[in-house]
Amino acid sequence: MLASFPSPDRGVWELGPIPIRAYALCIIVGIIVAIWWGERRFVARGGQAGTVIDVAVFAVPFGLVGGRLYHVATDWHRYFGEGRNPVDALRIWDGGLGIWGAIALGALGAWIGCRRKGVPLPAFADAVAPGIVVAQAIGRIGNYFNQELYGGPTDLPWGLEIYRRVNEAGLDDPLGGVAESHIPVQVVHPTFLYELLWNLAVAALVIWADRRFRLGHGRAFALYVAGYTAGRTWIELMRTDDATHIAGVRINVWVSAIVFIAAVAYFIWARRLGEREDLAALTAAREGEPAEPGAEAADTESDSETGETGTAEEAEADADEGAKAEEGEPADEEREKAEKAEVDSGSPRSTDS
Repeated sequence: MLASFPSPDRGVWELGPIPIRAYALCIIVGIIVAIWWGERRFVARGGQAGTVIDVAVFAVPFGLVGGRLYHVATDWHRYFGEGRNPVDALRIWDGGLGIWGAIALGALGAWIGCRRKGVPLPAFADAVAPGIVVAQAIGRIGNYFNQELYGGPTDLPWGLEIYRRVNEAGLDDPLGGVAESHIPVQVVHPTFLYELLWNLAVAALVIWADRRFRLGHGRAFALYVAGYTAGRTWIELMRTDDATHIAGVRINVWVSAIVFIAAVAYFIWARRLGEREDLAALTAAREGEPAEPGAEAADTESDSETGETGTAEEAEADADEGAKAEEGEPADEEREKAEKAEVDSGSPRSTDS
């Protein structure tokens, strides 16, 4: 049995002058998975194809900015103060996205996109909820490559080996450096892995509950938030990296607890809103239903293919003439006889309509 498992020796590979960063790749893959899966779920619930992609144009940039702002605000000591470079706050590719900021501003961007598409935000959120938490799980793989988000020392068989990484100048560089040896400086709890597995479990829970109870009006999204925060609370308590504390407790623990309570309250309250939204009906109502064909159109056939037109009376007269023709008496001769009889009787037929 393994006593521990290794970390990658680096998180950045140089492709000529272009640095390929594992963390950035994981974030990109997570976004693609969330959009792809959200699109499939949205269409399956009656929504129009392409809506999730259109809304993501707003939600993704807002979410990235919000995630970075939250990280910088709660870990400001990493970027500001003596010996710190504030410009590093813009280096999002080096890691550091706060999920709470990403969800908050991402929801704002999604709201803007949903308004433009005429889609209820809660219905959209329910469709993308499992994809979002799976995207978070994929993002945790990037933390693994960056050797971050780990806990205290452990002798458990799944302990994570942490190596000293240095740059070309031989200086410590945990993010951009390369491991100088594969002798670990410590073996720790892989809290990034705990959260990754927890996120996948939450995604499974949301899918099951959504199918079993046909969740709507944002309840699937609320279940995702409640499930995620429940796990994040105990996982956060295991972490040993630097963080801002309030009353001796990491700030993310406080936020997780507050958001968990809010999500559970909304999940219970939204039950009164009724059954899941019918996205197909909402779309039809927004675009306007096509007018039903009238009774006359339903009872008659168009003569456009034959080029013939006429009223019902004309058609009846034609039918009478045809019947007389079949009996061997031409229709024209009958008309002439009738006119001659009227002249002889001295009562000509009126020409007024």
